[in-house]
Amino acid sequence: MREFSLPALYEVPSDGNLTDLIRRNAAQHPDTAVMARKVGGAWQDVTATQFLAEVRTAAKGLIAAGIKPGDRVALISRTRYEWVLIDFAIWSAGAVTVPVYETSSPEQIQWILGDSGAVAVVVESPGHAAAVAALRDRLPELREVWEIEQGALEALKAAGAEVSDAEVDERSALAGADDPATIVYTSGTTGRPKGCVLTHRSFFAECGNIVARLRPLFRTGECSVLLFLPAAHVFGRLVEVAAVLAPIRLGCVPDIKNLTDELQSFRPTLILGVPRVFEKVYNSARAKAQADGKGKIFDAAAETAIAYSRALDLPGGPSLRLKLKHKVFSKLVYSKLHTVLGGRGEYAISGGAPLGERLGHFFRGIGFTVLEGYGLTESCAATAFNPWDKTKIGTVGQPLPGSVVRIADDGEVLLHGEHIFKEYWNNPTATADALTDGWFHTGDVGTLDEDGYLAITGRKKELIVTAGGKNVAPAVIEDRIRAHALVAECMVVGDARPFVAALVTIDEEFLSRWAAEHGKPAGSTAAQLREDADLVAAVQKAVDDGNAAVSKAESVRKFRILPSQFTEESGHITPSLKLKRNVVAKDFADEIEALYRG
Repeated sequence: MREFSLPALYEVPSDGNLTDLIRRNAAQHPDTAVMARKVGGAWQDVTATQFLAEVRTAAKGLIAAGIKPGDRVALISRTRYEWVLIDFAIWSAGAVTVPVYETSSPEQIQWILGDSGAVAVVVESPGHAAAVAALRDRLPELREVWEIEQGALEALKAAGAEVSDAEVDERSALAGADDPATIVYTSGTTGRPKGCVLTHRSFFAECGNIVARLRPLFRTGECSVLLFLPAAHVFGRLVEVAAVLAPIRLGCVPDIKNLTDELQSFRPTLILGVPRVFEKVYNSARAKAQADGKGKIFDAAAETAIAYSRALDLPGGPSLRLKLKHKVFSKLVYSKLHTVLGGRGEYAISGGAPLGERLGHFFRGIGFTVLEGYGLTESCAATAFNPWDKTKIGTVGQPLPGSVVRIADDGEVLLHGEHIFKEYWNNPTATADALTDGWFHTGDVGTLDEDGYLAITGRKKELIVTAGGKNVAPAVIEDRIRAHALVAECMVVGDARPFVAALVTIDEEFLSRWAAEHGKPAGSTAAQLREDADLVAAVQKAVDDGNAAVSKAESVRKFRILPSQFTEESGHITPSLKLKRNVVAKDFADEIEALYRG
């Protein structure tokens, strides 16, 4: 199939903007908890009425500070309650939010604030404030800086004391559906980040149709979601706006180091994350079971869950014997995993990278279905996702209702719909390259099956062509190799080379546990063990599993373990955890050459 679409399930308002949602919530659900914030280590609910009042108060301060309609206001912070509050306050002042990753370098901050023409910025910490202060002489349009940890909200409240509710409501009504809501700068895997202009219409079309199609996951007064993705990322904004549109209770977590504890205290009914989160849950549970001497039981339970999930797609369903085994393991293993995930949820939504078919079947098999989706900043996050009642594991689902997915002659995925971005800010050339007659060229390669389910096979520009002329999509095998507990990242190489090879980094968290179990010296690092026969053999198993997903010509023949992980600080991955392949290839050119030497 070359093209597929679904009718819209949500009618985007002909006018109006996202601030209409918080006023509607206060009118229709005044005492319903729509937010939750951490106070003294405990979750404290915020009703729709309270949230609207707090947003208005902050918006008054912005208006008093001279923020005009259409002004760009930057926001540099981790994911926290104040992010959502300030985001809606910026919109309520008639302005445009420019999110900046809290891990951004001074050079990146300067580029985004300068390119967007931000007149004000709200930062989270003294570190962020210092970074902005050092750039002030290079940002002539920047007038105001507020710091959340130094009383930004209190300062805005004091500044706006003379501004009336009526003035805020007047400002709130100025932006139309087709006006910019935010300028989200792409992660920048190559070159400088481009500012994607997303309108209020983009978010209405995106979130309205997602909530309508997944309504059982967004029941007002019953459902809740915990946001731990970066709020600066478009996927994080999707969670924020969808929760408000539904509305359902939203909690924010700024640090995922203690994510398991946060899940168990907040107990969300819905989790949205990236594949690495679900890989960590699986690998941590398996490692704990092995440490407790129950590794064989866990592995048997995992195989049963996968078999059970696969059988759900067969005409006769699971056999009686498989049902009995599944019931036994539900009590022994699966119930404990549900507790780790908060104990109340049955669904998760995953995006950002392929989850992997085996992991998808594992989670569905334990009764926690991960609905895989696909999207980009330019598509306001999800442009395709698996419906809750018709999941096809191994695909990223059907198009967002009201949108169209088309496969071009060269296999590129093209998108059309109200959710697609308006333009690249200050970059008409890039806009013209990406948008043709209303169709966005994603740069991704994919296929559509007979039911309109999309499968992504790789990036157009990342396709490797070996010396033998074989086209290889690296994502397929990389995702399978990376699913191994020991592997942090994998990058396949082989363009114009005689065979496919790979660079592999080791997950530091699991390395210490693995080293202890295999008699290696305490504190051993990847740099010290990269030539160790046992570690090489363990990674070889991961590579073998990856090779099972592809043809012999596409399989990884050799690999090298690198001495350290790829990090944002090292410049090898973006804030949204995408590999900067050109940077890795340049910095590890000697390692790549070593793979083909001799």
